Amino acid sequence: MTALPLETHEDIGAVLRLRLAGFVRSLRDSGFKVGLAETGDAATLLMSPLVQRPAALRAAFRSLFCGRLSDWQRFDDLFDAYWLGRGVKSGVKVTGTSPKKGMKTIRELVDAQGARQDTIAGDVDRRPGEEDEASDDTPSRRREGASIADNLGQVDFRDIQDPDALKKAHDLAERLARSMRVRLTRRDRQKRKGPRLDLRRTIRHSIAHGGTPIDLVHKGPRERQLRLVILLDASGSMNNYTGVFTRFVHGILDNFREAEAFLFHTRLVHVSSALSERDAGRALDRMGLMAQGVGGGTKIGEALSDFNRWHAARVIHSRTCVMILSDGYDTCAPEILGAEMARLRRRCRRIVWLNPMLGWDGYEPVTSGMQAALPHVDLFAPAHNLDSLAALEPYLARL
Repeated sequence: MTALPLETHEDIGAVLRLRLAGFVRSLRDSGFKVGLAETGDAATLLMSPLVQRPAALRAAFRSLFCGRLSDWQRFDDLFDAYWLGRGVKSGVKVTGTSPKKGMKTIRELVDAQGARQDTIAGDVDRRPGEEDEASDDTPSRRREGASIADNLGQVDFRDIQDPDALKKAHDLAERLARSMRVRLTRRDRQKRKGPRLDLRRTIRHSIAHGGTPIDLVHKGPRERQLRLVILLDASGSMNNYTGVFTRFVHGILDNFREAEAFLFHTRLVHVSSALSERDAGRALDRMGLMAQGVGGGTKIGEALSDFNRWHAARVIHSRTCVMILSDGYDTCAPEILGAEMARLRRRCRRIVWLNPMLGWDGYEPVTSGMQAALPHVDLFAPAHNLDSLAALEPYLARL
Protein backbone atom coordinates (compact mmCIF):
# COMPACT_ATOMS: atom_id res chain seq x y z
CA MET A 1 0.00 0.00 0.00
CA THR A 2 1.26 3.49 -0.84
CA ALA A 3 1.50 5.78 2.19
CA LEU A 4 -0.41 9.04 1.94
CA PRO A 5 1.77 12.15 1.81
CA LEU A 6 2.38 14.46 4.76
CA GLU A 7 0.29 17.57 5.26
CA THR A 8 2.78 20.32 6.03
CA HIS A 9 6.47 21.15 5.94
CA GLU A 10 6.46 21.23 9.76
CA ASP A 11 5.25 17.60 9.83
CA ILE A 12 8.07 16.59 7.51
CA GLY A 13 10.55 18.36 9.82
CA ALA A 14 9.24 16.50 12.88
CA VAL A 15 9.63 13.12 11.21
CA LEU A 16 13.10 14.01 9.94
CA ARG A 17 14.20 14.98 13.45
CA LEU A 18 12.96 11.66 14.78
CA ARG A 19 14.78 9.83 12.02
CA LEU A 20 17.92 11.82 12.81
CA ALA A 21 17.74 10.75 16.47
CA GLY A 22 17.64 7.13 15.36
CA PHE A 23 20.57 7.68 12.99
CA VAL A 24 22.66 9.26 15.75
CA ARG A 25 21.96 6.26 17.92
CA SER A 26 23.03 3.96 15.08
CA LEU A 27 26.33 5.83 14.79
CA ARG A 28 26.96 5.65 18.53
CA ASP A 29 26.24 1.94 18.61
CA SER A 30 28.74 1.53 15.77
CA GLY A 31 31.48 3.30 17.71
CA PHE A 32 31.16 6.86 16.38
CA LYS A 33 31.71 9.74 18.81
CA VAL A 34 28.63 11.91 18.35
CA GLY A 35 27.59 14.62 20.81
CA LEU A 36 24.87 17.22 21.15
CA ALA A 37 26.74 19.80 19.09
CA GLU A 38 27.08 17.46 16.09
CA THR A 39 23.43 16.42 16.40
CA GLY A 40 22.27 20.04 16.42
CA ASP A 41 24.34 20.83 13.32
CA ALA A 42 22.93 17.76 11.58
CA ALA A 43 19.38 18.91 12.34
CA THR A 44 20.19 22.25 10.73
CA LEU A 45 21.48 20.46 7.62
CA LEU A 46 18.27 18.41 7.42
CA MET A 47 16.23 21.63 7.33
CA SER A 48 18.38 23.02 4.51
CA PRO A 49 18.10 22.43 0.72
CA LEU A 50 20.73 19.69 1.09
CA VAL A 51 17.96 17.30 2.10
CA GLN A 52 16.81 17.23 -1.53
CA ARG A 53 20.27 16.02 -2.65
CA PRO A 54 21.14 12.83 -0.71
CA ALA A 55 24.69 12.67 -2.10
CA ALA A 56 25.45 16.19 -0.88
CA LEU A 57 23.80 15.47 2.47
CA ARG A 58 25.88 12.31 2.83
CA ALA A 59 29.08 14.28 2.24
CA ALA A 60 28.04 16.95 4.77
CA PHE A 61 27.13 14.34 7.40
CA ARG A 62 30.41 12.51 6.74
CA SER A 63 32.42 15.64 7.48
CA LEU A 64 30.34 16.30 10.57
CA PHE A 65 30.27 12.85 12.19
CA CYS A 66 33.57 11.23 11.17
CA GLY A 67 36.52 11.93 13.43
CA ARG A 68 38.66 8.90 12.57
CA LEU A 69 39.73 7.08 9.42
CA SER A 70 37.72 3.99 10.43
CA ASP A 71 34.59 6.17 10.79
CA TRP A 72 35.18 7.69 7.36
CA GLN A 73 35.50 4.25 5.75
CA ARG A 74 32.25 2.90 7.22
CA PHE A 75 30.05 5.97 7.08
CA ASP A 76 28.72 5.76 3.50
CA ASP A 77 27.39 2.23 4.02
CA LEU A 78 25.64 3.23 7.25
CA PHE A 79 24.15 6.35 5.67
CA ASP A 80 22.89 4.52 2.56
CA ALA A 81 21.33 1.71 4.59
CA TYR A 82 19.55 4.05 6.97
CA TRP A 83 18.48 7.00 4.83
CA LEU A 84 18.27 5.51 1.33
CA GLY A 85 17.09 1.98 2.15
CA ARG A 86 19.98 0.32 0.34
CA GLY A 87 21.63 -2.91 1.44
CA VAL A 88 24.77 -2.85 3.55
CA LYS A 89 27.99 -4.73 3.07
CA SER A 90 28.70 -7.68 5.34
CA GLY A 91 30.23 -6.72 8.67
CA VAL A 92 28.60 -3.27 8.78
CA LYS A 93 26.37 -2.89 11.83
CA VAL A 94 23.23 -0.81 11.43
CA THR A 95 21.14 -0.22 14.53
CA GLY A 96 18.77 2.50 15.67
CA THR A 97 15.51 2.90 13.77
CA SER A 98 14.86 -0.12 11.61
CA PRO A 99 14.68 0.38 7.83
CA LYS A 100 11.77 -2.08 7.71
CA LYS A 101 8.16 -1.40 6.87
CA GLY A 102 6.77 2.09 7.41
CA MET A 103 10.17 3.80 7.12
CA LYS A 104 10.49 6.34 4.31
CA THR A 105 13.67 7.34 2.56
CA ILE A 106 14.76 10.98 2.41
CA ARG A 107 13.39 11.30 -1.10
CA GLU A 108 10.00 9.93 -0.06
CA LEU A 109 9.80 12.27 2.91
CA VAL A 110 10.66 15.34 0.86
CA ASP A 111 8.39 14.46 -2.07
CA ALA A 112 5.44 13.73 0.21
CA GLN A 113 2.87 16.55 0.31
CA GLY A 114 0.01 15.36 2.54
CA ALA A 115 -0.32 12.61 5.16
CA ARG A 116 -2.94 10.71 7.02
CA GLN A 117 -2.92 11.83 10.67
CA ASP A 118 -2.67 8.33 12.10
CA THR A 119 0.38 7.67 9.91
CA ILE A 120 2.11 10.68 11.45
CA ALA A 121 1.11 9.56 14.93
CA GLY A 122 2.60 6.14 14.28
CA ASP A 123 5.93 7.70 13.31
CA VAL A 124 5.95 10.20 16.17
CA ASP A 125 4.96 7.76 18.92
CA ARG A 126 7.79 5.40 18.12
CA ARG A 127 10.86 6.24 20.19
CA PRO A 128 14.03 7.12 18.25
CA GLY A 129 16.16 4.01 17.85
CA GLU A 130 13.33 1.54 18.64
CA GLU A 131 12.99 -1.47 16.32
CA ASP A 132 9.72 -2.02 14.46
CA GLU A 133 9.93 -5.74 15.10
CA ALA A 134 12.13 -7.70 17.49
CA SER A 135 13.32 -10.84 15.71
CA ASP A 136 14.90 -13.88 17.33
CA ASP A 137 18.21 -13.08 15.67
CA THR A 138 18.30 -9.47 16.82
CA PRO A 139 16.99 -9.02 20.36
CA SER A 140 15.48 -5.65 21.14
CA ARG A 141 17.21 -3.05 23.29
CA ARG A 142 14.69 -3.51 26.09
CA ARG A 143 15.38 -7.22 26.27
CA GLU A 144 19.10 -6.46 26.16
CA GLY A 145 18.71 -4.02 29.07
CA ALA A 146 17.13 -6.72 31.22
CA SER A 147 20.09 -9.03 30.70
CA ILE A 148 22.54 -6.19 31.30
CA ALA A 149 21.11 -5.62 34.77
CA ASP A 150 22.18 -9.14 35.78
CA ASN A 151 25.90 -8.47 35.39
CA LEU A 152 26.65 -4.76 35.31
CA GLY A 153 30.27 -5.09 36.36
CA GLN A 154 31.50 -6.13 32.92
CA VAL A 155 29.06 -4.15 30.73
CA ASP A 156 30.24 -1.03 28.95
CA PHE A 157 28.33 1.97 30.29
CA ARG A 158 27.39 3.08 26.76
CA ASP A 159 25.52 -0.21 26.24
CA ILE A 160 23.26 0.20 29.27
CA GLN A 161 19.94 1.43 27.87
CA ASP A 162 17.48 0.13 30.46
CA PRO A 163 16.68 2.98 32.93
CA ASP A 164 16.60 0.64 35.94
CA ALA A 165 19.94 -0.90 35.00
CA LEU A 166 21.45 2.56 34.49
CA LYS A 167 20.25 3.70 37.92
CA LYS A 168 21.72 0.55 39.44
CA ALA A 169 25.05 1.26 37.74
CA HIS A 170 25.04 4.79 39.19
CA ASP A 171 24.41 3.43 42.68
CA LEU A 172 27.08 0.76 42.34
CA ALA A 173 29.63 3.34 41.18
CA GLU A 174 29.01 5.41 44.30
CA ARG A 175 29.19 2.35 46.57
CA LEU A 176 32.43 1.33 44.86
CA ALA A 177 34.00 4.70 45.70
CA ARG A 178 32.86 4.33 49.32
CA SER A 179 34.31 0.84 49.72
CA MET A 180 37.59 1.94 48.13
CA ARG A 181 37.87 4.63 50.76
CA VAL A 182 37.35 2.18 53.63
CA ARG A 183 40.03 -0.22 52.39
CA LEU A 184 42.54 2.47 51.48
CA THR A 185 42.49 3.94 55.01
CA ARG A 186 43.07 0.69 56.90
CA ARG A 187 46.81 1.17 56.49
CA ASP A 188 46.61 4.60 58.16
CA ARG A 189 46.33 3.12 61.66
CA GLN A 190 49.07 4.11 64.05
CA LYS A 191 52.03 1.74 64.26
CA ARG A 192 53.51 0.81 67.64
CA LYS A 193 57.04 0.47 66.28
CA GLY A 194 59.26 3.13 64.84
CA PRO A 195 62.67 4.79 65.11
CA ARG A 196 61.68 7.17 67.95
CA LEU A 197 60.20 6.69 71.41
CA ASP A 198 56.76 8.22 71.95
CA LEU A 199 57.24 9.38 75.53
CA ARG A 200 53.74 10.68 76.13
CA ARG A 201 52.01 7.48 75.06
CA THR A 202 54.58 5.37 76.91
CA ILE A 203 53.76 7.17 80.19
CA ARG A 204 50.04 6.83 79.57
CA HIS A 205 50.37 3.07 79.07
CA SER A 206 52.55 2.71 82.19
CA ILE A 207 49.73 3.92 84.50
CA ALA A 208 48.13 0.48 84.38
CA HIS A 209 51.39 -1.00 85.68
CA GLY A 210 51.87 1.44 88.56
CA GLY A 211 54.05 3.80 86.57
CA THR A 212 56.50 1.17 85.40
CA PRO A 213 57.12 1.61 81.62
CA ILE A 214 56.77 -2.04 80.65
CA ASP A 215 55.42 -1.35 77.15
CA LEU A 216 57.45 1.14 75.14
CA VAL A 217 55.55 2.92 72.39
CA HIS A 218 57.51 4.06 69.35
CA LYS A 219 56.57 6.32 66.48
CA GLY A 220 57.84 6.84 62.99
CA PRO A 221 57.49 9.59 60.41
CA ARG A 222 53.85 10.51 59.94
CA GLU A 223 52.52 9.79 56.45
CA ARG A 224 50.33 12.33 54.78
CA GLN A 225 47.01 10.99 53.63
CA LEU A 226 46.46 10.27 49.94
CA ARG A 227 44.67 13.12 48.21
CA LEU A 228 42.69 12.62 45.02
CA VAL A 229 42.16 15.45 42.57
CA ILE A 230 39.72 14.47 39.82
CA LEU A 231 39.32 16.22 36.46
CA LEU A 232 36.17 14.99 34.72
CA ASP A 233 35.58 15.54 31.00
CA ALA A 234 31.93 16.54 30.44
CA SER A 235 32.09 17.21 26.70
CA GLY A 236 29.67 15.84 24.14
CA SER A 237 31.88 12.88 23.22
CA MET A 238 31.68 11.68 26.85
CA ASN A 239 27.86 11.80 27.11
CA ASN A 240 27.51 8.03 27.49
CA TYR A 241 29.85 7.96 30.48
CA THR A 242 29.44 11.28 32.30
CA GLY A 243 26.44 10.17 34.40
CA VAL A 244 28.17 7.13 35.93
CA PHE A 245 31.47 8.97 36.36
CA THR A 246 29.72 11.81 38.16
CA ARG A 247 28.19 9.41 40.66
CA PHE A 248 31.59 7.77 41.13
CA VAL A 249 33.18 11.17 41.81
CA HIS A 250 30.34 12.05 44.19
CA GLY A 251 31.08 8.87 46.14
CA ILE A 252 34.76 9.79 46.36
CA LEU A 253 34.11 13.32 47.63
CA ASP A 254 31.52 12.02 50.06
CA ASN A 255 33.99 9.61 51.64
CA PHE A 256 37.53 10.86 51.08
CA ARG A 257 38.51 13.60 53.50
CA GLU A 258 41.09 14.93 51.05
CA ALA A 259 39.59 15.06 47.58
CA GLU A 260 38.82 17.76 45.04
CA ALA A 261 36.79 17.58 41.84
CA PHE A 262 36.83 19.71 38.69
CA LEU A 263 34.68 19.42 35.61
CA PHE A 264 35.82 20.65 32.20
CA HIS A 265 34.54 20.99 28.65
CA THR A 266 35.36 24.29 26.97
CA ARG A 267 36.15 25.74 30.41
CA LEU A 268 37.11 24.50 33.88
CA VAL A 269 34.65 24.46 36.79
CA HIS A 270 35.46 23.62 40.43
CA VAL A 271 32.56 21.39 41.54
CA SER A 272 33.78 20.05 44.90
CA SER A 273 31.31 22.14 46.89
CA ALA A 274 28.39 20.89 44.79
CA LEU A 275 29.37 17.22 44.92
CA SER A 276 30.02 17.39 48.67
CA GLU A 277 26.25 17.28 49.19
CA ARG A 278 25.31 14.03 50.94
CA ASP A 279 22.21 13.64 48.77
CA ALA A 280 23.28 12.55 45.28
CA GLY A 281 20.28 14.13 43.57
CA ARG A 282 20.87 17.56 45.09
CA ALA A 283 24.59 17.26 44.36
CA LEU A 284 23.99 16.62 40.67
CA ASP A 285 21.44 19.43 40.46
CA ARG A 286 23.91 21.90 41.98
CA MET A 287 26.68 20.72 39.70
CA GLY A 288 24.43 21.15 36.65
CA LEU A 289 23.77 24.77 37.60
CA MET A 290 27.47 25.47 38.07
CA ALA A 291 28.71 23.73 34.91
CA GLN A 292 26.81 25.40 32.09
CA GLY A 293 27.95 24.19 28.69
CA VAL A 294 28.10 20.49 29.53
CA GLY A 295 27.90 18.35 26.40
CA GLY A 296 29.69 20.78 24.10
CA GLY A 297 33.26 20.74 22.80
CA THR A 298 36.49 19.93 24.62
CA LYS A 299 39.51 22.11 25.36
CA ILE A 300 41.62 19.90 27.60
CA GLY A 301 44.79 21.93 27.18
CA GLU A 302 43.13 25.22 28.17
CA ALA A 303 41.33 23.56 31.08
CA LEU A 304 44.63 22.19 32.44
CA SER A 305 46.21 25.60 31.95
CA ASP A 306 43.51 27.18 34.14
CA PHE A 307 43.93 24.41 36.71
CA ASN A 308 47.71 24.82 36.89
CA ARG A 309 47.44 28.58 37.13
CA TRP A 310 44.59 29.03 39.61
CA HIS A 311 44.09 25.81 41.59
CA ALA A 312 47.12 23.50 41.55
CA ALA A 313 49.09 25.25 44.33
CA ARG A 314 46.10 25.04 46.66
CA VAL A 315 44.87 21.48 46.07
CA ILE A 316 48.07 19.53 45.31
CA HIS A 317 50.67 18.31 47.81
CA SER A 318 53.38 15.63 47.73
CA ARG A 319 50.89 12.73 48.11
CA THR A 320 48.38 13.86 45.51
CA CYS A 321 47.15 11.63 42.72
CA VAL A 322 45.55 13.56 39.85
CA MET A 323 42.91 11.46 38.08
CA ILE A 324 41.75 12.57 34.62
CA LEU A 325 38.62 10.93 33.20
CA SER A 326 38.51 11.76 29.49
CA ASP A 327 38.52 10.19 26.02
CA GLY A 328 41.37 12.52 25.01
CA TYR A 329 39.58 14.34 22.16
CA ASP A 330 40.95 17.87 22.34
CA THR A 331 40.27 20.83 20.06
CA CYS A 332 43.31 22.73 21.36
CA ALA A 333 46.77 22.43 19.87
CA PRO A 334 48.50 19.28 21.19
CA GLU A 335 51.53 21.35 22.21
CA ILE A 336 49.40 23.17 24.79
CA LEU A 337 48.17 19.91 26.30
CA GLY A 338 51.68 18.45 26.39
CA ALA A 339 53.15 21.53 28.11
CA GLU A 340 50.38 21.70 30.72
CA MET A 341 50.66 17.96 31.45
CA ALA A 342 54.39 18.43 32.04
CA ARG A 343 53.70 21.28 34.50
CA LEU A 344 51.13 19.16 36.30
CA ARG A 345 53.48 16.15 36.47
CA ARG A 346 56.14 18.20 38.27
CA ARG A 347 53.66 19.11 41.01
CA CYS A 348 51.90 15.86 41.92
CA ARG A 349 52.91 12.33 42.92
CA ARG A 350 51.04 10.45 40.18
CA ILE A 351 48.82 11.15 37.18
CA VAL A 352 46.17 8.56 36.30
CA TRP A 353 44.35 8.94 32.98
CA LEU A 354 41.15 6.90 32.68
CA ASN A 355 39.91 6.60 29.10
CA PRO A 356 36.61 4.74 28.52
CA MET A 357 37.54 4.10 24.89
CA LEU A 358 40.53 2.04 26.00
CA GLY A 359 38.08 -0.75 26.79
CA TRP A 360 36.80 -0.84 23.20
CA ASP A 361 38.03 -3.54 20.83
CA GLY A 362 40.64 -2.23 18.43
CA TYR A 363 41.03 1.20 20.05
CA GLU A 364 44.46 2.81 19.86
CA PRO A 365 45.31 6.20 21.47
CA VAL A 366 46.46 7.75 18.21
CA THR A 367 44.81 11.18 18.55
CA SER A 368 47.25 14.06 18.79
CA GLY A 369 45.93 15.02 22.24
CA MET A 370 46.49 11.56 23.72
CA GLN A 371 49.91 11.31 22.12
CA ALA A 372 50.91 14.61 23.73
CA ALA A 373 49.58 13.59 27.16
CA LEU A 374 50.76 9.97 27.46
CA PRO A 375 54.48 10.68 28.14
CA HIS A 376 53.45 12.38 31.39
CA VAL A 377 50.92 9.77 32.56
CA ASP A 378 51.85 7.16 35.19
CA LEU A 379 48.82 4.94 34.66
CA PHE A 380 46.73 4.83 31.48
CA ALA A 381 43.76 2.57 32.15
CA PRO A 382 40.25 1.86 30.83
CA ALA A 383 37.13 3.11 32.60
CA HIS A 384 34.31 1.73 30.51
CA ASN A 385 32.64 -0.42 33.18
CA LEU A 386 32.46 -0.94 36.95
CA ASP A 387 35.15 -3.62 36.98
CA SER A 388 37.66 -1.24 35.39
CA LEU A 389 36.92 1.38 38.07
CA ALA A 390 37.36 -1.21 40.82
CA ALA A 391 40.76 -2.19 39.37
CA LEU A 392 42.09 1.25 40.39
CA GLU A 393 42.09 0.37 44.09
CA PRO A 394 45.28 -1.75 44.19
CA TYR A 395 47.16 0.98 42.34
CA LEU A 396 45.96 3.74 44.67
CA ALA A 397 46.77 1.59 47.72
CA ARG A 398 50.45 1.60 46.72
CA LEU A 399 50.72 5.42 46.62
